[in-house]
Amino acid sequence: MIIAVLGVGEAGGILARDLLAAGMDVRGWDPNPRQLPTGLLFADSNPAAAAGADIVLSVNWASVAVEVAAEVASVLQPNQLYADLNTASPQNKRDVAAIIEQTGALFVDTAVMAPVPPKGLGTPVYASGSGAALFAAKMSPLGMPVTVLDGEAGNAATHKLIRSIMYKGVAAVVMECLEAAEVLHMGDYARAQMMTMLRDELMIDRLVDGSKKHARRRIHEMEAVVELLDSIGVSAFTSRASVEKLKEVME
Repeated sequence: MIIAVLGVGEAGGILARDLLAAGMDVRGWDPNPRQLPTGLLFADSNPAAAAGADIVLSVNWASVAVEVAAEVASVLQPNQLYADLNTASPQNKRDVAAIIEQTGALFVDTAVMAPVPPKGLGTPVYASGSGAALFAAKMSPLGMPVTVLDGEAGNAATHKLIRSIMYKGVAAVVMECLEAAEVLHMGDYARAQMMTMLRDELMIDRLVDGSKKHARRRIHEMEAVVELLDSIGVSAFTSRASVEKLKEVME
């Protein structure tokens, strides 16, 4: 198969590396590439990378997902697979699907359910939309655990964001607690109290370190959570607070 990776940053670069190792012909493009694995054919543009590919993986920021889809739409063909791996709101996924499916290509709302490093292609994903079943059939043999969900584009995104409310919300609370404890010289006490709720102390550090390393991406993720909650009439008070905490961490 020929697979195009649009967005060769940390996640996209790792996926491209593993797909190459699996024997795939991999093309890629990114305006600011950071991780170009050996063997990747770096194209001149997103459309150049996507043209003729069996599967197109969009691994960008949610803020440009619609723009990237519109950019490549002219080169897509019927039954080509376009998988959007960006963490975005369900409506954003549906907007991308509308652009892709009018070309005859199949759209896959692909929710990445864990950090791509260290598992790479072995990172579990949820998939929904018109191309979900075919995507699973093609990607599962390559080592990607794909769970196909019923329903239209946006369903996979919804499942991830419901999970994000807890994961990113807990991380924000942990960081605030540790900061207060440090000022009061009560760090050991605070960690001991957290251990009554969390399964191990490594989890505390993973929550903090992950939030610091991926603050920008997680801000977009939690903004998508807020959009989802607003759309269904549920108060997003703590999710908005998580956004503000992550902005503080990034600054």
